[in-house]
Amino acid sequence: PADTRDGARVRSAPAPITDVARLCVCDLLVAQCDVNCCCDPDCSAEDFSLFTTCSVPVVTGDSQLCSQKAAVYSLDVEANPPERIFKLIDQVNPSIFCIHSTNYKQALYLKSPEIPTPENFDQLLEKFGGASFRAEPDSWDLDTDAQNSPEANETSRYEYGVPVQTEDAFLRLPSPVVTSWCSDANPAGFLVNQATKCIRSVSVEKCDSIQALSMLFFINSSILASVFQVNITVQSIVVQSVNGMRTSLSSSDVLRLPMVLDDLCINAVLGVNYHITHTDTGEIIEAAAAFVLGAISKEELSIEQSFEISFTQENTQPVPLSGNPGYVVGLPVRAGFQPQGYPSPAAFLSNKHSQLTILQSTSTQDCLAAQGARAPVLFGYNMISGCKLRITAAMKCQPLAQTLLDVLKGQSFPEYVASFGNSQAQDVLDWVLITQLHISEQMISHTLQSPCQIPVSLGIEVKWTKYGSLVNPQARIVNVTATITTTTLKQLPSGRERIIPITSSVVFTDISAPAEPSYKAWPTIDIKLPFDFFYPFV
Repeated sequence: PADTRDGARVRSAPAPITDVARLCVCDLLVAQCDVNCCCDPDCSAEDFSLFTTCSVPVVTGDSQLCSQKAAVYSLDVEANPPERIFKLIDQVNPSIFCIHSTNYKQALYLKSPEIPTPENFDQLLEKFGGASFRAEPDSWDLDTDAQNSPEANETSRYEYGVPVQTEDAFLRLPSPVVTSWCSDANPAGFLVNQATKCIRSVSVEKCDSIQALSMLFFINSSILASVFQVNITVQSIVVQSVNGMRTSLSSSDVLRLPMVLDDLCINAVLGVNYHITHTDTGEIIEAAAAFVLGAISKEELSIEQSFEISFTQENTQPVPLSGNPGYVVGLPVRAGFQPQGYPSPAAFLSNKHSQLTILQSTSTQDCLAAQGARAPVLFGYNMISGCKLRITAAMKCQPLAQTLLDVLKGQSFPEYVASFGNSQAQDVLDWVLITQLHISEQMISHTLQSPCQIPVSLGIEVKWTKYGSLVNPQARIVNVTATITTTTLKQLPSGRERIIPITSSVVFTDISAPAEPSYKAWPTIDIKLPFDFFYPFV
């Protein structure tokens, strides 16, 4: 609106329509604190002190506005304990082509749809009955070149946490909300890998009419992309019998719909696994779903369904996770290194080299033959392995020491270990530097000639703690120490040989502090109450 001050017209900025301080795209859990979501209203100051980064540092409204408020979130890691910092700033769009005021009021509110009647049915059918239609007034003159420009496709490029939209609503990922029963109102967030399980009420007599038991319920809506829509293809179908035996079907082209057969509901959906492929600009280009179908007996009144979704960027290899967020016992400990010139640790993409490994024992127990054989370190599993080294007088010290070091540490021993099972390479605070120590033992030869130091053992200690809520604690690695033990070996006389054992070990130590009680001892008062203190009560 225009304002008149001192005889001059001054154009003031319009009042903001969206309160960015109340927006939070990473708030996915109901009444629970989302990890590293600095705008989650369910998180307390104690929760913020455990965060390692803000997954969504800036929250804004429409990026095409000339001026708007922006909510900026960050962490003060130097404070003790770390604190969340919130700022509300004025953000100015540097582009000269920006929206000063959103004066198209119809776009700001939900317009009640026109109810079909016998009088307007033919008109509505002609307008909305086709495969596509335009909701804008016919008087609008849209520029065709502008529609095909790169800026026109910005709305189809997703950002982290934004619900994946389909032609009717959003991509559903059923999950339990308050109870363990399935709720189909949970949207799948872009780049948010999720895995849920919930209980679904079923009836064999009506199984063919329950939408959530049909494959069509999960693939009949196309995902909105740029100038086209991405159909969800069926990647694979696995059929599970009543006794739990699973069989993979050779062909997934034919849809199997639920139906009643001999008091059984067959082809009922027991699990769905979505896999979304996207570009580096956030545009979805492929979507596939893998199904697990099963049979439901007449006695069953409910079933458990499992759902999962994962995202992969095109032309890249997916990095395997070992938990979400905390480590899962039995899964590999993820590791990586920090290349020169990179500000953050970068995990290897290969399954073999993105894990912390130790020497793998072989049947021959020969250290020189075991070079290159590695076994992944599994979280929570204490491990020990080894081999035997036969030393002769002809062996040179330095090549032998380097060979043993390669046997113990491998060709590329990592520098960092991921603190969580789903730590990303760009999150610097989610990676723990491996502390490397060297210890020398006594000499093990009885012939006094030129001494030589050779490594004989590698001991890895992984300290972890329980992180988050006491109801569902997550395993978090806080310290890793790799200790190389060397011994002094002296030259053997000609014709003599000696066998030395070489060992590797891994120990996991839980350093979680015991939970403090939620109450404190009441103080005692050493006084005598009056005889009528409780009058008139007994």
